[in-house]
Amino acid sequence: EYRQLTKLKSTYIDALPSLVNPDTDRVHSSFNQTGTETGRLSSSNPNLQNIPIKTDIGRQIRRAIIAYDQESTLVSSDYSQIELRVLAHLSKDENLIMAFRNNKDIHKTTASLIHGLDEKDVTDSIRETAKRVNFGIIYGLTSYGLSRDLGIPVEDAQVFIDAYFLRYPKVKEYIQEQILRAQKDGFVTTLLGRRRYIPEINNKNQAIRQFAQRKAMNMPVQGTASDLIKLAMIQIYNEINTKNLKAKMILQIHDELVFNVPNNEADEFSKLVKDRMENVLKLDVPIRADIKTGKNWLEMEEVK
Repeated sequence: EYRQLTKLKSTYIDALPSLVNPDTDRVHSSFNQTGTETGRLSSSNPNLQNIPIKTDIGRQIRRAIIAYDQESTLVSSDYSQIELRVLAHLSKDENLIMAFRNNKDIHKTTASLIHGLDEKDVTDSIRETAKRVNFGIIYGLTSYGLSRDLGIPVEDAQVFIDAYFLRYPKVKEYIQEQILRAQKDGFVTTLLGRRRYIPEINNKNQAIRQFAQRKAMNMPVQGTASDLIKLAMIQIYNEINTKNLKAKMILQIHDELVFNVPNNEADEFSKLVKDRMENVLKLDVPIRADIKTGKNWLEMEEVK
């Protein structure tokens, strides 16, 4: 607990005020186009993409990120499960596609398929396991990794993973295709054609080779998600200029955008952002963005 508190104090409470620009009275981060292998933007000096959210005490840091003044508010737009939606589109798996098209709780759907239960009978703990498997598959989850994550025997974890691929067979086919493609071509691509070269995919060292295979599985999904939000950012920026709006894009955190918006523009701008983010590219499944507004980044209310 002491270590957690000292880390929060040194990284944010002590550091952020010292980074305030004297001319603007604001903190200005740098967003780097080429800092990550998947193509996502990274943030530095300070890194505002790793402001804590998992613990109550860490979340309080978000309260310090506030709207410019009383006449404006923060608007946040966050893609919902974008990587799983991209995976559904890329793999063309019917079960995954139908779950998103029918607006199902994807983790409950996966849990019900794996365990042969009605969705109404899926408990929170079973749903949580399915959630870890859903997201873990994108990152090349192994039975060992899942067993460690859930505190269960490796054999049980393998049963979960096998059951997942039995219910979503085209996801398994897609993953195998990406690995073969990387072995043959030396690279994989996002939906929009951006390449990532993976020369170590044919390395003689098994550990290096397996790590490269996980990259080959993950990059097209994560990379496509990063392409989507970058396209959305460009389109929203153009709309702001075309309509002479006073809104400003102030933060990008992976699948979330945060804007400072004058109060009198908030309703119109929220609709604009939602529309652009959800319609930036046509996928086989609907793209969903959740909009929230508030005076600070912690205390925000969802806009229906």
